[in-house]
Amino acid sequence: MQTENFIIGKIKKQGILPLFYNDDLNATLSITKALYEAGMRCIEFTNRGINAFENFSQMVKLRDESMPDLLLGIGTIKSAEDANKFIDAGADFLVSPVFDSSICDVAYINKVPWIPGCMTPTEIHVAQQAGCTLIKLFPGNLLQPSYVEAVLPLFTGLDLIVTGGVDSTEQSIKAWFKSGVAAIGIGGKLITNEILQQGNFDLLKNKAVEIMGIVQSVRKK
Repeated sequence: MQTENFIIGKIKKQGILPLFYNDDLNATLSITKALYEAGMRCIEFTNRGINAFENFSQMVKLRDESMPDLLLGIGTIKSAEDANKFIDAGADFLVSPVFDSSICDVAYINKVPWIPGCMTPTEIHVAQQAGCTLIKLFPGNLLQPSYVEAVLPLFTGLDLIVTGGVDSTEQSIKAWFKSGVAAIGIGGKLITNEILQQGNFDLLKNKAVEIMGIVQSVRKK
């Protein structure tokens, strides 16, 4: 298992964390392959359905067989029990919509990076005091880039990744990075219903390449 600093560094370097859940195993693996072929090396699978554990376990198997440099995270972790279960299954990092001290303890004991979800300055402060260095700002559609500009200067040495409210357009991506976030999380705006309904994973690959190009471009400016 890679070190915590290495994994957090890879997420920040990529600048975009694709996230998704799908009940269907074949679709799950096809999405994973398309994102990997597009050049993404950090992916979050969300724990939001009845097949989450089985499908994630198969993603790990695929990764181990043919994608050794892929980092797989598990999102929507809301209990220590789930944290332990998915770490045992091979998760490289954990993502939560909340801050929960029991999950923090599991991550610390297992030396697995944990990205908690926070909304208020108090929550961000608690997470930073607990040792978190990358925090998910959620939900982004309510908070907006201006919120990041206001709170980030209060927390030295802390990085933010925003999820929710991030569109796939250059305008949206540019606004978030200009506000100071280290990375963006994007789900349905990348892995769209149209792509899933058509099973057009080549389109997903092309769209992922396009968005990664936008991220790289706006970060250079």
